[in-house]
Amino acid sequence: MRGFGLRRRKTTVGVDIGSGFSKAAVVEHGENEPRLRAFAIAPNEAGTVRGGAIRDPERVADPLSSRFRRERIKSRDVVIGIGGRDVLSKVIEVDRMDEAEARAVMPWEAEQHVPFDMKNVELDFAIIDPNGESSTMTVLLAAAKRDVVETRVALLRRADLKPTTVDVEALALRNAFAANHPTAMKDVTVLVDIGVHSTVLHLLRNGLPLLTRELAIGVPTADDLDECARRIARGIDRTGAFVETGPGIARVYLCGG
Repeated sequence: MRGFGLRRRKTTVGVDIGSGFSKAAVVEHGENEPRLRAFAIAPNEAGTVRGGAIRDPERVADPLSSRFRRERIKSRDVVIGIGGRDVLSKVIEVDRMDEAEARAVMPWEAEQHVPFDMKNVELDFAIIDPNGESSTMTVLLAAAKRDVVETRVALLRRADLKPTTVDVEALALRNAFAANHPTAMKDVTVLVDIGVHSTVLHLLRNGLPLLTRELAIGVPTADDLDECARRIARGIDRTGAFVETGPGIARVYLCGG
């Protein structure tokens, strides 16, 4: 959850493993703004990745490793995102405490919000308002089933890469959005992430994640463009209904790849 207070390196190599392609981006963090220094993309065979699940790690790792060599990406330290039904992020309110206390009690607090077996979960959190004066504080929880994390880590190691950070895809997208559109981090915003086989809607309120919803709608062809657009629009309307108070959705941003 780098956008919520963690330090970053001078150069980051991000890896995204999707249903259609695995991508790698080398980003240099300058004094003013990040710069894209290199980019690599490797197609994944049909069925090797589906719904965020890696079904055939070897057939994904080997092309990714080859692409790193071909594009001469020297760094083997990478960050990666995970998503899908076995990954969750949620904003909660808890009694105010310092970070050390929160780290001790958060596993028990998370049991009320995480629908997974806590014995097999990787959990992290960020305090959104550490300097607040109220009796409660806002905390962003991130949780993932351990086997999801371990599968991604094992895949990267097979590709001769060293994972240094595992992030939640929804939070990584939110952080990228905040970096590029800082003035839009207010009101209610929907980020529409269109993938090969599915579209994920991320609902934000004042920059904090409210809801993530996946639609079974992938990249449209010329023949079904209008129908896909209508289905995504309906999904956005239904997602917006989650906001109980206020004026509703203020803006929608499209992304994908």
